[in-house]
Amino acid sequence: MAGHSKWANIQHRKGKQDKARSKVFSKLAKEITVAAKMGMPDVDMNPRLRLAVKAAKAVSMPKDVIDRAIKKSQMGDGADYTEIRYEGYGAGGIAIMVEAMTDNLNRTASNVRSYFTKFGGNLGQTGSVSHGFDRLGEISYPASAGSADDIMMAALDAGADDVESDEDGHWIYCAVENLNAVSDALEKALGESLESKLIWKAQVLTEVDLDTATKLMKLIDMLEEDDDVQTVTHNFDMSDEVAEQLG
Repeated sequence: MAGHSKWANIQHRKGKQDKARSKVFSKLAKEITVAAKMGMPDVDMNPRLRLAVKAAKAVSMPKDVIDRAIKKSQMGDGADYTEIRYEGYGAGGIAIMVEAMTDNLNRTASNVRSYFTKFGGNLGQTGSVSHGFDRLGEISYPASAGSADDIMMAALDAGADDVESDEDGHWIYCAVENLNAVSDALEKALGESLESKLIWKAQVLTEVDLDTATKLMKLIDMLEEDDDVQTVTHNFDMSDEVAEQLG
């Protein structure tokens, strides 16, 4: 399995912090509403809602905003969102997957396609790049949670499949269907995690040069700015030197 890279799922946000925070809250609130609408508005009875609320709490979303998003799911006049995944290639042939939640498929498809085209990429068919990624549950802990050996033992005891540790933290991976059970077991052993979520994990990472990285980051920034886009995943890595030059 490819090694963890702190750049593998980079969240490259620039500009006004308040604007970025508001956009993150908006996307998380949408996920909470959809999760509660599809299942039950009770975090104990709805695994997807539980993950969404945990993600919201991880970025300090106020409780009243979370509660409001859950209540919105029970109102009959709310927008109906469709979940869709787009797959394509960015500069340098880097694989990129975009998960969106939209009430207007034509608008979202047109926007996503234009972003890829603008920054030297192209949108492909569904399945064109996803074969290079594994769908997994990911649970993350800070480096202070314990040594790599301690985390590995706790993870295996909890039913996880793999652990990657470095000076920035620990990332524990498990089968999608086991995420909630593994997360619960780890919290009893290690305390509350930083995040617990479903991800697409690249099987192999491709290192890129500064020019390619610059184009890719511009594309990712543009995608993440779009209100309909929930997550962006890719398979590129970069050296510390390139990262520093990006600023």
